[in-house]
Amino acid sequence: MEAVTKWSSRCESPDVSGAAFLMQRELQWFQAVEDRGFLEDRGFLSSERLTYMEKKKSYWEKFVEQREELLKDARQWMKETSSSCSLVATIIITVAFAATFTVPGGNNGNKGIPIFLNNGSFMVFVVANALALFSSITAALMFLAILTSRYAIEDFLFSLPRKMILGLTFLFLSLVFMLVAFGSALMIVLSERLKWIYIPITLLAAIPIILFAILQLPLYGEMVESTFLPRLYRLLKFCK
Repeated sequence: MEAVTKWSSRCESPDVSGAAFLMQRELQWFQAVEDRGFLEDRGFLSSERLTYMEKKKSYWEKFVEQREELLKDARQWMKETSSSCSLVATIIITVAFAATFTVPGGNNGNKGIPIFLNNGSFMVFVVANALALFSSITAALMFLAILTSRYAIEDFLFSLPRKMILGLTFLFLSLVFMLVAFGSALMIVLSERLKWIYIPITLLAAIPIILFAILQLPLYGEMVESTFLPRLYRLLKFCK
């Protein structure tokens, strides 16, 4: 416990996605050592239990004190990341909502029914646009929940990382659905004149998705693993 409460900038690990998840890793170490070092079912006497609780509190206070700077960095990282992602989600909400009332090809002047209602690409556009809207709204709500959080040190163990992972997941899905909706809209407009247009549209729409997967999925995978299946817990379980 003495060793795990100490903190130095040299303890930073390259396999974490940011200061918030580094804070999570430190909390996981403290929790793991605490679970193995302090057992509640030892049958303490009243005086022994009091000493046990005092030691436990003392170690936790040292742990928090040693990581004050890391906690500030974690709060700033979480706020800046959530603000940037919520801005992107808001833009997608605006675009998807506007596209609902400006469908490709326009509407029938008399009844207001979309002209390409029976077109297969139009149905793809409608479904993808609706999913993009719902996903981006959910992502914005997740990031809003992070921005309005209390940012207590305990929240960095499960609460905030889970919200960040959910927000990034729905943000990625909204980007994918938006590209699908945009590609299907282009197919509706240009397919009558250019029969082969779906090939370059599909290739161009896949480029941002592939780039996102290459650049962000490794860090995203580390976030998911450190939150839902941390390696140090698996090691302790194996040792037991």
